[in-house]
Amino acid sequence: MGEYLNPSGENFAMSLNSKIYVDKSGLIAHLNSLINTEQRFLCVSRPRRFGKTMAAKMMAAYYCHQLEADSQFGDLEIARDPSYATHKNKYDVIMLNMHNFLTPTETMAEMITLLQKEVIGELREQYPGLDVADDELAKAMGKAWRSSGRKFILIIDEWDCLIRMRQDNIAAQKEYLDFLRFWLKDRDYIALAYMTGILPVKKYGLHSALNMFVEYSMTDPGELAQYFGFTDAEVLGLCDKHGMPFEEVKAWYDGYHLHGPISDEAVSIYSPRSVVEALRRKKLFNYWNQTETYEALKIYIDMDYDGLKEAVVTMLAGGSITVNPFKFTNDMTTFDSRDDILTLLVHLGYLNFDPAGNAVAIPNKEVRTEYVNSISSIGWNEVMKQINNANRLLDSLWDMDAEAIARSMDEAHNEVSILQYNDENALSYVINLAFFTAREYYTVIRELPSGKGFADICFVPRRKFADKAAVLIELKWDKSARGALDQIKAREYAGALNDYKQNLLLVGINYDRASKTHECEIERYEH
Repeated sequence: MGEYLNPSGENFAMSLNSKIYVDKSGLIAHLNSLINTEQRFLCVSRPRRFGKTMAAKMMAAYYCHQLEADSQFGDLEIARDPSYATHKNKYDVIMLNMHNFLTPTETMAEMITLLQKEVIGELREQYPGLDVADDELAKAMGKAWRSSGRKFILIIDEWDCLIRMRQDNIAAQKEYLDFLRFWLKDRDYIALAYMTGILPVKKYGLHSALNMFVEYSMTDPGELAQYFGFTDAEVLGLCDKHGMPFEEVKAWYDGYHLHGPISDEAVSIYSPRSVVEALRRKKLFNYWNQTETYEALKIYIDMDYDGLKEAVVTMLAGGSITVNPFKFTNDMTTFDSRDDILTLLVHLGYLNFDPAGNAVAIPNKEVRTEYVNSISSIGWNEVMKQINNANRLLDSLWDMDAEAIARSMDEAHNEVSILQYNDENALSYVINLAFFTAREYYTVIRELPSGKGFADICFVPRRKFADKAAVLIELKWDKSARGALDQIKAREYAGALNDYKQNLLLVGINYDRASKTHECEIERYEH
């Protein structure tokens, strides 16, 4: 066994031995169906800490002909699949982390030389007499295959580290893609090639050199959606096992809704790192903010693209933004519009992408916290002022102080002038931003189907805060707050909150364009 060629199964054994382990071996059944087909090249891009490396270790342990997979996989899902024995321990495996070759070298030529020398050296140990030069990796693998009859499973982790770490070196990036194309494209010795990274394959016009790869990304996860990150059912089971409240874990870490190739129904995905740390430490916290990409968030959201700041503020207020993700060139420097920035943030894990409307939104509390941390350091003082005042406004709501709320709405409108204030929809974003901390206590729902229509905004208490009043908010534009309350009653919006009718506040808010002021009325629901 070598470091790169047919590595030991110890790394995967450590995953299995961990206190918290979720079986993702169903991924192998899908990969088995692609072996020795035209679709045998895969590139899986996910944010950091979404289980990419663990999956790579699992694959190496299963496919390596020098290991005995039954000792590790016998109790896992893949062992029940018909393809299990067909491909188990049948291949030479080459597993590379490109970061290990990039870091000690200064040029792309040096990196490629080091990679080929190391892998060919291990091939010579396994295949004595292999007569190739140190820079003839493709030739060496072809000869090894013809000698043994075993094809290769190639696993490349952090394939995109060059694109991320040497962002401005376009010549090196093209040289790297050309090397990968020569090494992999149309090579019979490859049974399966599997790359993982944060970014999808880089596009360079004619240098979309790796067009043989089928991509599974955050914008198009295909049938692999459930295998990277934890699902709702998996997190629920872990919470039951480890004595953590599922509703609170969901509020902190859910929000990535990945759509498969056929069904419109999305798979809820959680960051494994965040969930594992929360369960292990028995504490809900932001565990993802020490990664490399979080340092870049404030740089990207503060870029001078028309409408970008407004988009970020709208999403902080609970809204979503329509984007075109398809012209993104899959790097971290080529941006033509705010859509390119927002698409990058999807791939980095800062936004969720909904293909049904090509819309992006901030996924959960953990990520939303990092947005607040970032904007506090880039001079968005008017936005931070509203966020910092949110607790005071929430107290006014619980105290049923309608005048205080109206004054706060006037202030929020004047302060956050970047939001286009021209209809009830815009009004709802200002209100959601003003009530920013409501999410600490409530599930905030916009356009809740109820009675004979849709309630504009609902605050539904989370189980942990069941003593707080539920809230129904109806918005009006150039009408009256009293008319908003009358609509709540006439259309029976309270019917959607039957469980909270003992403690339910009805709130009507109107904006008058002539006076540029808000009015508010609050009543306690009487049943």
